[in-house]
Amino acid sequence: MIAQRELRHEHDALPYNMKSVAPTPANQRTTRTRYTVLAMIFIVSTLNYASRATLSMAGPAASKQLGFNAQQLGYLFSAFGWTYVVAQIPGGWLLDRFGSRNVYAVSVLSWSIFTFLQGYAGVFHATAALVVFFGLRLLLGLAEAPAFPANSRIVAAWFPTSERGTAAAVFNSSQYFATFLFAPLSGWITHEFGWTWVFFVTGALGIVMAAIWMKTVYSPAHHPRVSSTELAFIERGGALINMETPAATPSGPSQWTAIGQLLGNRMLAGVYLGQYCITTITVFFATWFPVYLVQERHMSILKAGFTASLPALCGFAGGIVGGLFSDAMLKSGRSLSLSRKLPIVAGMLLSMSMVLCNYVEAEWIVVLLMSLAFLGKGIGALGWAVVADTSPKQIAGLSGGLFNMCGNLTTITTPLIIGYIVQHTKSYRGALVYVAIHAAITIFSYLFIVGEIKRVELRTI
Repeated sequence: MIAQRELRHEHDALPYNMKSVAPTPANQRTTRTRYTVLAMIFIVSTLNYASRATLSMAGPAASKQLGFNAQQLGYLFSAFGWTYVVAQIPGGWLLDRFGSRNVYAVSVLSWSIFTFLQGYAGVFHATAALVVFFGLRLLLGLAEAPAFPANSRIVAAWFPTSERGTAAAVFNSSQYFATFLFAPLSGWITHEFGWTWVFFVTGALGIVMAAIWMKTVYSPAHHPRVSSTELAFIERGGALINMETPAATPSGPSQWTAIGQLLGNRMLAGVYLGQYCITTITVFFATWFPVYLVQERHMSILKAGFTASLPALCGFAGGIVGGLFSDAMLKSGRSLSLSRKLPIVAGMLLSMSMVLCNYVEAEWIVVLLMSLAFLGKGIGALGWAVVADTSPKQIAGLSGGLFNMCGNLTTITTPLIIGYIVQHTKSYRGALVYVAIHAAITIFSYLFIVGEIKRVELRTI
């Protein structure tokens, strides 16, 4: 009886055009396994961002010990991006070929090992340390490449359209939670034990999580703890529950032909441009922001770690609010395009407030403005929800990989450009303007390029 009431409640929550589908009889208790899967994605994604951001917290102390200047530190920040970008399309192909669960587990284990090994860069000096760091950052980018396309793929498989914005916002908000949790932790570890231990601790946590992942995450059709009631509900709502089943994958054009069709789609071109610009803001906060607090605002490493956690908390809150607001608009009958675009545009407008930091001196105002900027960035970070809404179901992994590749080209350019700006102007003023301009370009892209947001259908050639 309880299961039947819950099923009726879920059915009533469906958009009107989905209610004509007859519900599957509930002969077992209704589960919420999709939320457990989402929680695992969130935890692993938090470690993902923590691993790539370890250098931002350890950077000031490591630079002082090893003699790195701002431009060299910029090269180290960008090393991750070179391989991360190049490996996106191969990573997406691996996901479509071998499934999200297995590829993700290998990815987590690999990036955790490479993070751990970065701690040993401290035994080298000057140029040798730079080379070791650079090489391990290249390997880190290679290992992390499949992670976020896999997140999008898993969300598309497990969540109905009306819950997808919130689900994507939850895993995407892991970037803020990683900063909120690991920035003060890394600052404390660096202060108490030395910067090398930041890499050792983060890497060890990831190795443990890789084992837990394999015990808890499965595709909807093969999960041992999901009920038929939940499967019926998410499938009626648009979840691609058989995505991981090879026999269910329809034939279509070749991989390269499919990529050409995706790149030639105006809507997706605008989404890719917007993601590049949104990720520029992410890269700044994940790499240069703690260094900015130490070098421009003259905070100690310990204080910078705790200070960086405050804007990150706002970003986390913004990410959840943006997803909930987008899905609430969708459930109230608003179009998919409006439901996704409005939070993105509003969030990017708010994120531009960081430029005002160039005109204030008080630390608390700087923290307030950066918190507002991070809040806005969180609200507007719905790109992965758009990918789940628009990706052709035959190549969801490849489509997510292409999206992430375009977005993360900035992980190469932004650290280098900001490093160049800081090295030659001896100030971060130009860097903040550079980042804010990208928020403005995102607004332009979604308002004037993207057009209607809808799922792309591949043409058979």
